[in-house]
Amino acid sequence: MTRKVLITGTAGFVGFHLARILLAEGFTVLGYDGMTDYYDVALKRRRHTMLLQNPGFSAVEAMLEDRERLDKVADEFRPDVIVHLAGQAGVRYSLENPRAYLDANVIGTFNVMEAARRLEVGHLLMASTSSVYGANTEMPFVETEKADTQLTIYAATKKATESMAHAYAHLWNLPTTMFRFFTVYGPWGRPDMAPHKFVDAILAGRPLDIYNHGEMYRDFTYVEDLVRAIRLLIDVVPERPENGEVPEGDSLSPVAPYRVVNIGNSDKVKLLDFVEAIEESAGRKAIRNYMDMQMGDVPATWADASLLERLTGYRPQTDFRQGVARFVEWYRDYFEK
Repeated sequence: MTRKVLITGTAGFVGFHLARILLAEGFTVLGYDGMTDYYDVALKRRRHTMLLQNPGFSAVEAMLEDRERLDKVADEFRPDVIVHLAGQAGVRYSLENPRAYLDANVIGTFNVMEAARRLEVGHLLMASTSSVYGANTEMPFVETEKADTQLTIYAATKKATESMAHAYAHLWNLPTTMFRFFTVYGPWGRPDMAPHKFVDAILAGRPLDIYNHGEMYRDFTYVEDLVRAIRLLIDVVPERPENGEVPEGDSLSPVAPYRVVNIGNSDKVKLLDFVEAIEESAGRKAIRNYMDMQMGDVPATWADASLLERLTGYRPQTDFRQGVARFVEWYRDYFEK
């Protein structure tokens, strides 16, 4: 069984939760995080402090762009598996600072791939995003459909990493799984994401900006469901298919040990229903400020998670009302003490 996992981004939202469940199973986890100030670093440090209470966890603070440091850390740890979650996130920030996305997501990811190739890790798993589906309109989104119409530089950098990873998987026989996340939320969530902003505004009695006049749909995925799916995918190592034959509905490459997997709830939720669930959990009404669609945004995302279920026997299933209640409870505990 795989015992040693290098996770990039362990001070981040998803990386923190993934490290927790792997540590609970007895894995040895090395976290690598740049502690960038894109959002409150105190929240990131709090996550790492919690992880460091487990003797199976150790952490290095360094940037992915620092190739020498990353190589040294990886060489010393010699992981069986690398899960690459770090990167510059956020659709809207990519309009203001696009270069940050090229540096972190393209250069940083290339450095991770090089380390994985050199060390011949058993499985490289890397985060992509539902944003790569871009202008696609046929839903739910399926991994086997083309995704060539990205609408932001954030999405474009993530699609670039998918293409780079496919090339490396083909050239070096490096088993690689890319997962596309769909609107992740939950305790310890990122303050820049809509669920956090909604709860913050409602509890503080501030107006809440609701884009496209509320005609928005998202596949809200509870974070513990998401990391459970990643945990299971660690054990589903892609193999280069014989004679290029790929099972129907599988996104496995015909020429590489490479696969793309959606991780979503398979449940298209109207944004206003999500807001109402927060109101109910918070016991307060939102002051709604309806606005036009933001540049680079899309009106709907919705995952087909049948491939994930076929590969792992698991499908995210936390109802958004339950997830929202847990998130609001955590928020109050963390911010209102």
